[in-house]
Amino acid sequence: WFLQELPSFLVPALLLALRSPPRLEPLGCRLLCCLFCWHYFYRTFIYPFFTRGRPFPLQLLFFGMLFCIYNGFLQGYYLIYCAEYPNDWCTDIRFTSGLLLFLLGMGINIHSDLLLRQLRKPGEVTYKIPQGGLFTYVSGANYFGEIVEWFGFAIATWSLPAFAFAFFTLCCIGPRAYHHHRYYLKTFTDYPKSRKALIPFVF
Repeated sequence: WFLQELPSFLVPALLLALRSPPRLEPLGCRLLCCLFCWHYFYRTFIYPFFTRGRPFPLQLLFFGMLFCIYNGFLQGYYLIYCAEYPNDWCTDIRFTSGLLLFLLGMGINIHSDLLLRQLRKPGEVTYKIPQGGLFTYVSGANYFGEIVEWFGFAIATWSLPAFAFAFFTLCCIGPRAYHHHRYYLKTFTDYPKSRKALIPFVF
């Protein structure tokens, strides 16, 4: 996880450091850059060290790093070199609503990861039913949180690169949530039947 996610944090940071003169204004642009880097700081320097490691195919690591390099460059380059926001962007309804969605999604994502880590004791390998938090309503609470987070980011930036990333996230981890849900239903006879796969009360 550390190696895979690191480029998404480093590439935008390097783009910002290498820009001359530095892009420090407007405030909205700085906040948007910080949101993206904040997520990947957590994913790179905090999340991996609380995750119990498992064997990971080298090919997946390679393609994951390639995607993070490309996406980190795409999002960072747009925000640092291309985006033009008015000075009052941080009070625009798109920014404020997107920011709230981003924070909500990140909170759901981090809390769900915490609940998943607490499912098994050290050395245990058996699957257990996730409980608590948004897992009360969906099997893929962590995935739902990340999707909400990146759609919030897309609304806050109001940019094509961010919307493309949010859509890719939905297409990539949405099916994973659905397959996890089907696995839980087949594996556990007592799995809550009212629980949905990804979207509470809907799907």
